[in-house]
Amino acid sequence: MTDVMVPSLGESVSEATVSTWFKKPGDVVKQDEMLCELETDKVSVEVPSPVSGVLAEIIAPEGTTVAANARLAIVTEGAAGAATAAPIPAKVEEPKSVAAAAVGSPGAGPEVVAPRDVENAPSAKKAMAEAGLSADQVQGTGRDGRVMKEDVARAAAAAPLAAAPAPAAIPRAPVPADDAAREERVKMTRLRATIARRLKDAQNTAAMLTTYNEVDMSGIMSLRNEYKDIFEKKHGVKLGFMSFFVKACTHALKEIPEVNAEIDGQDVVYKNYVHMGVAVGTPTGLVVPVVRDADQMGFAAIEKKISELGLRARDGKLSMAEMQGGSFTISNGGVYGSLMSSPILNPPQSGILGMHKIQDRPVVVAGQIVIRPMMYLALSYDHRVVDGKGAVTFLVRVKEALEDPRRLLMDL
Repeated sequence: MTDVMVPSLGESVSEATVSTWFKKPGDVVKQDEMLCELETDKVSVEVPSPVSGVLAEIIAPEGTTVAANARLAIVTEGAAGAATAAPIPAKVEEPKSVAAAAVGSPGAGPEVVAPRDVENAPSAKKAMAEAGLSADQVQGTGRDGRVMKEDVARAAAAAPLAAAPAPAAIPRAPVPADDAAREERVKMTRLRATIARRLKDAQNTAAMLTTYNEVDMSGIMSLRNEYKDIFEKKHGVKLGFMSFFVKACTHALKEIPEVNAEIDGQDVVYKNYVHMGVAVGTPTGLVVPVVRDADQMGFAAIEKKISELGLRARDGKLSMAEMQGGSFTISNGGVYGSLMSSPILNPPQSGILGMHKIQDRPVVVAGQIVIRPMMYLALSYDHRVVDGKGAVTFLVRVKEALEDPRRLLMDL
């Protein structure tokens, strides 16, 4: 018998939901064949079979919340198992946390919940009572999973600070029977629920403000049309607009470093690097892969990285590491036709730039009315860190660099 375990979920992810089982008890499986799919707050994770054999038992059915290193299923190894193993029906109890399933398996890591017949340390009991924690909220590291005083201290430190209780959800108003019959109720995915929670948290936490400007895209479009064929032939990637915006933002962030900073408790953390988040829409929701050290990259390297991350995002193949650590974000609503919007911050970042649709509009140039391809730019920022002067100056520097791309080459 071989246990199928929850794979590594990333440093900041402690649990996942079993979204889909591709196999049922009694099915023959091959090594590395996908058994199920887990859904975390940010990505979907496929779980392969560790060995060839028969899926003997499903421990965590669909809808179950599982902890890192929890057991998902049992596979009977080898052809003999395939010939003799009798199908064992999957458990049908209501979905619940199976954090305790991590116990009893070699390599499964520390037990998440101490067995009921193990007496926790008296000092740990007292510490849990003082901290308002229950035994199932503390990961025991003592013998046989016994909870020690030090375990309680770690759990208390990791617990979020006490906050005012969230307001109760407003119940939905009654719906006429004719309307109800034509509605469909679908449970939110973990990714969608996380997006909703984080965006609302950003509004509730940051002193968010948005400033606007517009940019004449003639210079970039002319430069791109002139060199796009040579660029693609040499570098093997198309020259898009995103590399210009990334370069313009990295230059502006060096001049206005507070837009690239974040608040940590009572401190402001200034970052001497630029990890550029690029928002990407996927069928399951919005994700923000990160182009690390974008300030050290050239146009070709930026275009290649964005193309690679965008493809992986749409295929659901992004790793947790590829979506962590961003210091500033660019969101392009223009690809969907948005003319103007106010982007919401991606916590704990202090700034996000919104790109929009390029549209021919009449503008006044040297006293003459001319038609130019214009784009509205929006910078949302955290007013706790960034003053209005800094935000406006940042957006003006981005505008100047985009309208005259030569400034990027001369580091102006």
